[in-house]
Amino acid sequence: MGTVTALASAMSGAAAPSLDGLISQRRVWRGQSAATTPAIEQPTGWPALDAVLPTRGWPDSALIELLLPADGIGELQLLWPALARLSQPKDGVIALIAPPYHPYPPAWHAAGVRLGALQIIRTKTPRDALWAAEQCLRSGACNAVLCWPQQADDRALRRLQVAAETGQALGFAFRSLKAAVNPSPAALRIALDAAPRQLRVLKCRGGIPPARPIPFPQLGHPETSSASILRPAGDAARQPSSPFLAALGNSSSTLRLFPGIAAHAESMRDAKADIEAGL
Repeated sequence: MGTVTALASAMSGAAAPSLDGLISQRRVWRGQSAATTPAIEQPTGWPALDAVLPTRGWPDSALIELLLPADGIGELQLLWPALARLSQPKDGVIALIAPPYHPYPPAWHAAGVRLGALQIIRTKTPRDALWAAEQCLRSGACNAVLCWPQQADDRALRRLQVAAETGQALGFAFRSLKAAVNPSPAALRIALDAAPRQLRVLKCRGGIPPARPIPFPQLGHPETSSASILRPAGDAARQPSSPFLAALGNSSSTLRLFPGIAAHAESMRDAKADIEAGL
């Protein structure tokens, strides 16, 4: 009993460590600073969807997953209001990474998207497509990046999410609805249904997904279906060359990049080396 009393007396005489001292000694981890930068509002252009999202729009500087039961059910129409807005600045860039179909410029123009902002990057392998998407997101030169990852695991998606945060860009990943059973680091996951036509928010960072689906009557409208937005790859020979096309070669030393990404080429090569090394 005397030993306990003596120990208590000794402890009462010692000065309590300050929080700042513990943080400086790395004995306590600070999860988030009290002073945070306000997020930029990124409205989706669809009031019913904005109303249920914590950020009242697309989460800024984040990866958004759009899960589809099939291609061409209105997934690009969902993004067009935001893409039209993001494409208006003179230096605004919207990158399309290895799209599975050939974009049809008149349809994009009719949706309000400035064609001069579009940059299409072709790749030879799914691995190259993931690498290109990550670098475009990380570069800080793109307002939005659209990608169609075919072989993306949790680690690859996490790299895309971190790259979007670093480059302060919106990243949109179109994936199969089958991926919904797997966890994802994306800040927002939305499933699109064709019958009935609706949106289901599966995950939204900072909030609780709504219990009910969101009706989306414009989904798959015949006059603006994806058939008029994206042409099948077999139509490539009939597609005229367009000034907003860009190419990504198989070798990082032969990259042909649009202005703004070119300055990021050296770090892109380093990052690709990291991927190939398995880092």
